[in-house]
Amino acid sequence: MTDNSRKEAEILMVMRKVLANIIKDTTPEFKTMKHPLSGGTIEDIKMCLSLIAARERELADKAGSAHLRPYFTDEKAKAEVVPISKIGGLGKKTDKDHE
Repeated sequence: MTDNSRKEAEILMVMRKVLANIIKDTTPEFKTMKHPLSGGTIEDIKMCLSLIAARERELADKAGSAHLRPYFTDEKAKAEVVPISKIGGLGKKTDKDHE
């Protein structure tokens, strides 16, 4: 990643965080309360976040980075590592295997 790309990625990350904080700070506590931002402003923020995400993907693709997605720490892994010794009888048979 070049210095310009790295700087751009940093700017995009900060912009995304600032917009997310604005959303958190202005979202009413209860759904029955009126939102302080207008519908147009909310749509503009959504568009900005979409553009930021698209550009971040472009920069990651250009740099050859894998697409990193957030995950929960207790989330089950999508792929499971299987030891080669457990594949199709390649491992040594023990007396427990014959029972």
